[in-house]
Amino acid sequence: MTHAAFDGRQTLAWMRGFTQSVYATEAELTALDQRAGDGDFGANLAAGVRAAGLRLDRLEGATGPAETLGAMADAFLDEIGGTSGPLFGLLFQALSRAAAGTGPDLTTASLAEGTARGLAAIRRVGDASPGDKTLVDALAPAAAALLAARGTPPAEALAGAAEGAWQGVRDTASLQARMGRASYLGQRATGIPDPGAVGVALLFASAGGTVDTLAHHVSNG
Repeated sequence: MTHAAFDGRQTLAWMRGFTQSVYATEAELTALDQRAGDGDFGANLAAGVRAAGLRLDRLEGATGPAETLGAMADAFLDEIGGTSGPLFGLLFQALSRAAAGTGPDLTTASLAEGTARGLAAIRRVGDASPGDKTLVDALAPAAAALLAARGTPPAEALAGAAEGAWQGVRDTASLQARMGRASYLGQRATGIPDPGAVGVALLFASAGGTVDTLAHHVSNG
């Protein structure tokens, strides 16, 4: 059966799936970030979903999409340090606010609106643009895919967003970083996908199930 919107149960399942994807790929995320970053991205993302999970566990009764996404936002914004926590928090915050404005369920239109607003907020705060080798390089194509998919069911739209995000991840491997620690490595970071972009792709891909490994998704081979 194809659902025209995600209810609270489906949205919660998506976030739980994201949690499991992060746990399953934490070592790979860490290895990527050790080659082109501070080496702490996998641990920070895992800490974020762990803190968010505790908040979700404390929510009582039936929880709508806006509340679920809001709990994710609060955990990342309030409890996770570094660069990645606040940026992912801004994305979840924008998704939560968009969901709250479109009724009890999460539609593709609200997903598109929230992702676009999250992208704008992240670009404003992080001063990053497509091509800088950051999570923006995965989030921008995901936002474009969701906008193009308005009118289709969320599961189908999110699958398209994940496809766009993974391609964005693969494209970052050929870029020279202009932001963060990787920018100091110059050509030495070339050939390595951006870990933040991978985290964004994991988020959208997890709507379709747990991602157990990154190898198939990040390689152009």
